[in-house]
Amino acid sequence: MSAAADRTPYEAFLAGERHDDILIYLDEDAVGDPDALAGVAEEVGSGVVLVLPGDRGSEVFERATGIAPMSFAGDAMDTDGEIRRDCTGGTCPSRSEGDHRVKFVFAFSEARNEEVGGLYAEGDVCHAYAACDCGTTYSDKWVIGEE
Repeated sequence: MSAAADRTPYEAFLAGERHDDILIYLDEDAVGDPDALAGVAEEVGSGVVLVLPGDRGSEVFERATGIAPMSFAGDAMDTDGEIRRDCTGGTCPSRSEGDHRVKFVFAFSEARNEEVGGLYAEGDVCHAYAACDCGTTYSDKWVIGEE
């Protein structure tokens, strides 16, 4: 069995092996019934991660957050921020007082595309969108495997 076959869906997503899937991170305070996610979500430090096929992932994200994923991504793209490479948190770009803990993250990846150029020519790219407790939404993207 190969090392790739031993990976969880979450690990495979982070490695750039699941371009057709959506990653959803939900902070533990955003999950009303954690038992309902047993067997579907992977527990990570302060929350859970789900990696689901694209359309299904978008549906689950909308049901969990009450926000259409493309609307959320469109709003979050207006503000650059820093999202952790494991998609489970980030640094809110807002300078406001108060709590700045990530409530949820929506992420997907794209395969390397030299024709597009720029970042996309360097390797597989992860696009991530986060919502902070303070109400700020922001986005980040990076070449998978680079720090």
